[in-house]
Amino acid sequence: MNKNLLLIILGTVIIIGGVFLLNNKTPESEGTILFYGEGCSHCKIVEDFISQNKVEDKVKFTRLEVFNNKDNSDLLTKKAISCNIDISQGVGVPFLWDGKNCLVGDVDIVKFFEDKIK
Repeated sequence: MNKNLLLIILGTVIIIGGVFLLNNKTPESEGTILFYGEGCSHCKIVEDFISQNKVEDKVKFTRLEVFNNKDNSDLLTKKAISCNIDISQGVGVPFLWDGKNCLVGDVDIVKFFEDKIK
């Protein structure tokens, strides 16, 4: 193979890979993450609060479903470990990561959003 052609191909791969990485932020880089599970009754309480109070108009956060998405579930586990939460029995949802702290359960998460929208 021509050396110049090889360099062109390699350069193209590097450029495309760099563009892909810049345009695909991980949820971790976006601050507050609300982890939830489809069919979770406690998650529904949080979701109802968010909807009724138009929280998304006032607070930026990302939702990640964990029951059907292994990558999201793995990220939830990583966040729980960073907060020294015992993961030996799994990690419950709803679960909120605010960029530094972990909140577990509908009561604490609703309180978090209440404080943010005041």
